[in-house]
Amino acid sequence: MQIFLAVTPDKQRTASQYTDRLAHVAYQVGREGHLTRQALLARTFGGLMVLGDRDWDAVRDTAQLCREVWRECGNRNYCGVAADFEQPPSPDRVSFLEALGRVLARNRKQLFVPEEYGRRVASAQVLVCTALSGGSLRQRLEEAGQAFGQKRLALDLQRLRMSFPLPCPSGEGKALSGEELEEMMAQRQPSVFYSGDLCAKYFTSTQEGESRFVLFDDAGTLRRKMQLGRELGIATGLLMYPEVEDILPELFGRR
Repeated sequence: MQIFLAVTPDKQRTASQYTDRLAHVAYQVGREGHLTRQALLARTFGGLMVLGDRDWDAVRDTAQLCREVWRECGNRNYCGVAADFEQPPSPDRVSFLEALGRVLARNRKQLFVPEEYGRRVASAQVLVCTALSGGSLRQRLEEAGQAFGQKRLALDLQRLRMSFPLPCPSGEGKALSGEELEEMMAQRQPSVFYSGDLCAKYFTSTQEGESRFVLFDDAGTLRRKMQLGRELGIATGLLMYPEVEDILPELFGRR
């Protein structure tokens, strides 16, 4: 399985000590509908372009934007584009991604899209989040494979760190920072268990009369999720640098 590490330009030098498969979080579709880029290192070459839509109003010229993205991919020898789209699917976004997917496919490059775009952009790889708080990850991936086609799946390896009250009828938890999780574990020194269904670790604790259920990933659980992906024939995964900065040596070793 190819694992890409998504990284902003300011962390690129550090990340490159561990892997040369970088996904460059440096691109946006700007308010005028054109490709914009942060300052990248001059030697940036290879990997993936990560394209965001935070400042996007609307694409006025899909063909022109596709040309701009393709030109950048050619100049940097990117092997594809990961669409980090935070907004819900809209006609202009879908139209652009469909056109971009065709351009990239003709040139043997890949397009990765969030799951909500999977049915709308047939030529794209679909990023499926592995951070589950219930159910079975294997079943989740198998169902996604039935919906999109197993060969179209890619793993969005978000690092799980969530705390849930007990009981939790809503099923909604609170995201924890790495520091919060470390402090909680240091203070409470809980017994930690592994969930084979979720491919995640967990513990429960009670403090001042409040019981909490905490789910989290470490290097071992992320590697298990990658292994599960390989077993199911999934070829690509994506990690986010800020989430795994503390466990990079365990995930990749040093180059």
